[in-house]
Amino acid sequence: MKSRTYPFYFVIAALVLYSLFFVIPSIMGFYYAFTDWNSYTTEINWIGWKNFETIFSSGQGYLNFIKNTVVFTIVTILLKTVLALGLAVLLTEGVRRMANVYRAIMYLPAVLPVLVISLIFKSILNPATGLLNTSLRAVGLDFLAQKWLVDIHWALPSVIGVDTWRGVGYIMVILIAGLHAIPKDYYEAAAIDGASRWQSFLHITIPLLMPVLTVTTVLNLLYGLKVFDIVFVLTNGGPGRATDTVYTAIFQDFSKGRYGVATALSSLLFLVMIALGYLVIRFMHREEVE
Repeated sequence: MKSRTYPFYFVIAALVLYSLFFVIPSIMGFYYAFTDWNSYTTEINWIGWKNFETIFSSGQGYLNFIKNTVVFTIVTILLKTVLALGLAVLLTEGVRRMANVYRAIMYLPAVLPVLVISLIFKSILNPATGLLNTSLRAVGLDFLAQKWLVDIHWALPSVIGVDTWRGVGYIMVILIAGLHAIPKDYYEAAAIDGASRWQSFLHITIPLLMPVLTVTTVLNLLYGLKVFDIVFVLTNGGPGRATDTVYTAIFQDFSKGRYGVATALSSLLFLVMIALGYLVIRFMHREEVE
C-alpha cells in the first residue's frame, strides 16, 4: 500500500496565519522589550537591557511579583497533583457505586467560568458577611475566622485554595484515564508475590503513571506561571500588592502605558515557561525510563 503524501501548499494558509498572529508579534515583542516604548510619546528608542534591569531591581517590586508567581505555581502543582491522585485512586479502586456521579461532581468546577467561581468565592470569603466566617462563628469557631482576601498573610493562600478547588477535578480526570490504562496483570502478579497495596502503589502505579503525571505537571506549571484571571477578580493583586503575579504586573504596566517594561516582562516569562517546561519533561521522562 503506497503512502499518500499531500503537497506542501496544503499547509501554506495555516503557516501564513500562524506567522501573522504568532511568529511576527513574538519577534516584535522581543524587539520592543529593549526599547522605551510607552504611551507618553510617539518616539521609540533602543535602550538595551534597561527594562530588564528595572525588573530585577529590588526597589521596583517585580521580584516580589515573581516570588508570588513561583509560590503560587509550586504550591498549586503539589496540591492539585496529590489531591487529584488521591481522588483518582479512590474513585477507581475504592468507590464502585455511583463512581461516575462523584467524578462528574468533582469535575464540575473545571467547566465553570473562572469569573463565576471567583465572584462566588469572593462573596464566600468576605470577612464580615461571607458564608465561611459566618458558618465558623455559628458553630463557635470564631478563632478560625480570618480576613481571607484582605489580610496580607492570608490573601495568597486563599487564592491558592480557590484555584486548587477549581482545578483538582480536571487533573483527576486525566489521572483516572492513566489509571485505567495500567494492566491489571501487574497488580495480580504483585499480590501473588505478597506485595501490599501501598507497595503496589509505589512500585507499579506511580512508575506507570509517570507519563500522565508529566503531562499534568507541565499543564499546571504553564498555568501557574501565567495565572491572571482568578487573582485579578479575587484580589486585584491586593492587599498591598501581596497577591500580584507576573501577569497582573504585566497588565498593570500596560494599563499605565509602560509598554516597554511590560513587553520585557512578558518576553522573560515566555522564555522561562519554555525552559521550565522542557526541563520538567526531560526530568520526568528520565524518571520514567529508570
